[in-house]
Amino acid sequence: MFNYLARQSRPGAFTCAACLARLSRVSKRTNSTSGFESRLRIPKSPRKLELPSSPARTRFAPSPTGYLHLGSLRTALYNYLLAKRTGGQFLLRIEDTDQKRTVPGAEKRLLEDLRWAGLEWDEGPEVGGPYGPYKQSERTTLYQEHAEKLVSSGHAYRCFCTSQRLAEMAKLRTEQGLSPDYDRTCAGISEEESQERAAKGESHVVRLKVPDVYPEFNDLVYKKVGHTKRIGANDGYEDPVLLKSDGLPTYHLANVVDDHHMKITHVIRGTEWLPATPKHLVMYQAFGWSPPEFAHVGLLVDEKGNKLSKRNFDTDIASYRDKLGVFPEALSNFVALLGWSHKNKTDVMTMNELVDNFVMKFTKGNSTVTLGKLWFLQQKHAIRRIDAGGPPFDKMVDDVVAIVEKDLDPAKYEVILGSKNLREYVASIVRSAARKDWSTPKTFVEQCDYFFNLPEPASSHENVALSLPFIQALKKLPQELPWDSEPVKDAIKAGMAEWCATNSKSEKEGYQFLRGLVANGKHGPGVHDIMTILGREETFRRLGEEALEKQVSSET
Repeated sequence: MFNYLARQSRPGAFTCAACLARLSRVSKRTNSTSGFESRLRIPKSPRKLELPSSPARTRFAPSPTGYLHLGSLRTALYNYLLAKRTGGQFLLRIEDTDQKRTVPGAEKRLLEDLRWAGLEWDEGPEVGGPYGPYKQSERTTLYQEHAEKLVSSGHAYRCFCTSQRLAEMAKLRTEQGLSPDYDRTCAGISEEESQERAAKGESHVVRLKVPDVYPEFNDLVYKKVGHTKRIGANDGYEDPVLLKSDGLPTYHLANVVDDHHMKITHVIRGTEWLPATPKHLVMYQAFGWSPPEFAHVGLLVDEKGNKLSKRNFDTDIASYRDKLGVFPEALSNFVALLGWSHKNKTDVMTMNELVDNFVMKFTKGNSTVTLGKLWFLQQKHAIRRIDAGGPPFDKMVDDVVAIVEKDLDPAKYEVILGSKNLREYVASIVRSAARKDWSTPKTFVEQCDYFFNLPEPASSHENVALSLPFIQALKKLPQELPWDSEPVKDAIKAGMAEWCATNSKSEKEGYQFLRGLVANGKHGPGVHDIMTILGREETFRRLGEEALEKQVSSET
């Protein structure tokens, strides 16, 4: 990772060229393996970013060695938004060549998680397309053919060094204060000998022979990026392995070959791949191909500046969906804002609105992830779901019903329900209470437990008669009058006026008293809204009508 990204004092900060040079010198003294940082040239400001003038073909190429996380979702989302904004195509490609690290079921989960987040691919697994197959394990022959082309043209060579020999070499070079890069022992083997040894089945890999000067390229975020000329052979050679001894490609070869054959025009990916990009461009030049445009976006970090990981952050997309009940539109909205700037009047956007507002304007440097913004967006999208109704709103209701049935005592909430249907009752609560506060279904039930548990009735309070003005005002209304009507509101106001006058209290204190009776004093919807949801019978019970009548009867 680059010093100017990884060692900045605050998220999003920019380190000037002079400081970068100083950091590079320090890094070179303390770590002999950080040659890339000391050779990198970064300008002070990027050029103005605009959308491409023609439809973009983008891709997301996850590896089934793990599950979709916040960082990979953001990468997929940016590529998806660019393709859709320009009328292009978004491809999904599975990089499954690392068989040893492949997690069973991970590929299936990747597809499910992407679709849940609202990303549908135009070409890829389960969809097909003109440039398939879209799984790298099914394209091995193509990679082997292209590796041989590089060997034949002198841009790559077969390396027969054993893993033991490579380990001993790296150790020795490190002890001598040199980089542990490869020493090109096998680069001098003649083509005839190399072919003969390979034909006999001797284990080998294919390495790229990098030039002394890497090609400079224009990154859409960091502008001109390149290397200075190599100082000498003692620096070692950054000759990456392209084809492994098992005949499968590494990422370096496979992504270049696939991006070319699948006609990818733009690649948006994390800055961890910026050091590898010059090596990829070497291959594009060797093959005589035009490379796609590259845009490298900063990493996602925690508040201490550490890269997000399972140890310091729950980044698995399934955790947000299954454990927390985060809406897909809220999570995609949240992830899109981590390092991207827009001119929309609000940060709250659906997927279609993200597409309509997308431009390639990314923040230089890392982006700090804090969940406060996620819960803000979750609340705003909850309101949109309530207003729109339909399946998204029904899902909110179903999630709350499931928690009520699982965690709460039916003996208590069934008394409150009476003849009402539980799902309809919950729907009325969600429509009213979720407008003010909604984060997760479980938290919502905890905050609104007074709708499901029987609070202390007014009869247990010191002065039951305090409820009298409200009970009398409400009892004057016709019994068949809908409880959500204006006359009910007027009756509450009339009772409040009498209560305040009788007790020499303010209206604010009166509503606090009333909320204490009907909602255990908890924050939430307005008092009238709570009474409407509870219904006439339960409201009077909480106001202490029965106890008051008994008290009046006993006094007379």
